[in-house]
Amino acid sequence: MLFLIVTTPRRDPPSTVTARRQKYWKWMDPLLKSKEALCVYARVGRGGVAIFDVDSTSRLHQLINEWAEIMPAHFDTYPLLDADHAQLYLKSHDKKYVPAAKKKKTPLKK
Repeated sequence: MLFLIVTTPRRDPPSTVTARRQKYWKWMDPLLKSKEALCVYARVGRGGVAIFDVDSTSRLHQLINEWAEIMPAHFDTYPLLDADHAQLYLKSHDKKYVPAAKKKKTPLKK
């Protein structure tokens, strides 16, 4: 299960959270190595984004809570479909919802 997480941390002065930010990267490192976190980026200004590939929403809940313990923030969570699954869905959607008449190619009339 893929999830995009976008964080907006509290408005603490950056200099007061340097140690927490360093702790966050140490926490994130094994998640990246195990591929449970596919990617992570710092946002310009403050905050961050990560894409997690987890086996359950319970695991996602655990990760977000661990993250919040390190860096209190607002977390926006977006479930994602990978490209292959999105394309499969579109194909099945097309078969189900596009009328047969629109699918048929009719020869041009002269």
